[in-house]
Amino acid sequence: MFRWILTCFLIPMGQGAIWANNILVCPTCPVFSVKEGIRLAGPCDTVTVDGGHFAEGNLLIDKELWLIGKNWPVLDGEGKTEIITVASNHVHIEGFKIENVGTSYTEDRAAIRLQEVSDFCIKNNQLKNAFFGIYSQHSKNGIIEGNTIHGEAKEEVSSGNAIHLWYCDNIKIINNWTSGHRDGIYLEFVNSSTIKGNLSEHNVRYGLHFMFSNDDNYLQNTFRNNGAGVAVMYSKRIGMHGNLFEKNWGPSAFGLLLKEIHDSEIEGNQFQENTVGIFAETSNRIVYTKNNFIQNGWAMRISGGCQNLQITSNNFIGNSFDLAVHTSGADNKFDGNFWSDYAGYDLDHNGIGDVPHRPMKLFSHVVSQTPESMILLRSLFVDILNFSEKVSPIFTPENVVDNQPRMKKWTAASTVKTTNTPLPKALPGKFLQPALNSQEGADNHFK
Repeated sequence: MFRWILTCFLIPMGQGAIWANNILVCPTCPVFSVKEGIRLAGPCDTVTVDGGHFAEGNLLIDKELWLIGKNWPVLDGEGKTEIITVASNHVHIEGFKIENVGTSYTEDRAAIRLQEVSDFCIKNNQLKNAFFGIYSQHSKNGIIEGNTIHGEAKEEVSSGNAIHLWYCDNIKIINNWTSGHRDGIYLEFVNSSTIKGNLSEHNVRYGLHFMFSNDDNYLQNTFRNNGAGVAVMYSKRIGMHGNLFEKNWGPSAFGLLLKEIHDSEIEGNQFQENTVGIFAETSNRIVYTKNNFIQNGWAMRISGGCQNLQITSNNFIGNSFDLAVHTSGADNKFDGNFWSDYAGYDLDHNGIGDVPHRPMKLFSHVVSQTPESMILLRSLFVDILNFSEKVSPIFTPENVVDNQPRMKKWTAASTVKTTNTPLPKALPGKFLQPALNSQEGADNHFK
């Protein structure tokens, strides 16, 4: 990228040099068409569009180019077409309002499409009423940063994703805001990439959805009020650190779904007010540490086929059920957590309970089999049922026990904080609300 920037400032030609040009486009300029400005530009030139409203169909960028908007020029697809198609390496697009992508049931039309390119930057744009927002395929070494992408999706079948990556490598998705799409961020076959500081909310299906994507990191994102939170499937070596998963409610909703995920780390995240904080299925060698589980229906539900799990140094606070475990894996560890419903004691005052804690309640197993029984949750009968199972476990896995329960919750120590992306002022609406801080007293990172 740095070599390309130098080249774009000074292009050697024989013994001389040519400086890159800046072509100005505006409604009253000699060049008043964005498409014409792109046509006139040479490699590494900049096309600056100053204000105006442009409905010119699909704009093809097939050369190295900076396309810069001043005073928020509008590129309007009029509900008919894709708007920008990038088919060249080294393209930078910034400062535009891009709206009204044409909906299609045979084509994945996008506000900005990147196809088989590298070293690109899509930054600080406002996308509205887009079928797909930013769609990247077979591309690498790119940055998607600071964009606001708001759709009008009502159902999955008639909507696309805000940020959609397919067969991509080394992509940075940073500080974007997505809402009103099928999935806020969707990745498939995307490796060695970073997703950081994004706010994904009010999407029809998932805030984040990725499959077959390895060696990726998800840092300090917020996933709120989506249809079913975040889904992670068929991937390896995933790091999820400092994210906030909250208010994903519904009969089949969860903060985070893990399906066939292996050799990964879930650390320093907060799961708050979700039907299920984490649902894991056939996922092995996962470390869950330094997470907060606050006021969820189930903090964690662990299905069959989950082996070699390390669930340590977490806070479980005010959940209806802390754990529902449906596997007898003898190598799973549950030690060193804080449980708000722990009723043991600490006579030697070392901060660790003297009595082991069995966090799985028999009633959680009953509810899993018969959801209608939830109506009995606060009854005396359920308290007696859970107590009897804790004293003499018969139906719950015997090895699901914390032998070193913490008497006090883990407190914040990390310099990394769960952050919320600041929301733009240019797209008012019911989805644009100030990002909520985490619950007071709930710590996201730990000693």
